[in-house]
Amino acid sequence: MENVLVTEEKLEGLFEAAMQASKLAYCPYSKFPVGAAILVSDGRIFTGCNVENRSYGLANCAERTAIFTAVAEGARKIAAVAIAAPKAEYPVGPCGACRQVLTEFGDDDVPVVFGSKIENLKKATLGQLYPFDSLHELAQ
Repeated sequence: MENVLVTEEKLEGLFEAAMQASKLAYCPYSKFPVGAAILVSDGRIFTGCNVENRSYGLANCAERTAIFTAVAEGARKIAAVAIAAPKAEYPVGPCGACRQVLTEFGDDDVPVVFGSKIENLKKATLGQLYPFDSLHELAQ
């Protein structure tokens, strides 16, 4: 499987796709839309938004929505991640559950960008966001 080259320009475009996805969020309870865009190793991009439910534990984050869509389409390797929370006052990174799922399909060096707008975009890697991922040995 070919690995796509992830450039700064590509990350900014991925963030813009996440911003667009946030407009589709179903968040009548929190009023906090989030969008995510996942670039997979073959160059395809999958987006997702948060989907809430009256039973709050049944809500799904944007990141997991995007990843689950990618997996349902046959993708298994993440090359980059972008998360947009346009109503936030500061960049909001992925929650713990999303970090766990992201590391299931991405290596430590996968770039992750997140912010509420392009001007406050933060960049990290999966390894920086989840430095002590202890479950990879279960896959062996």
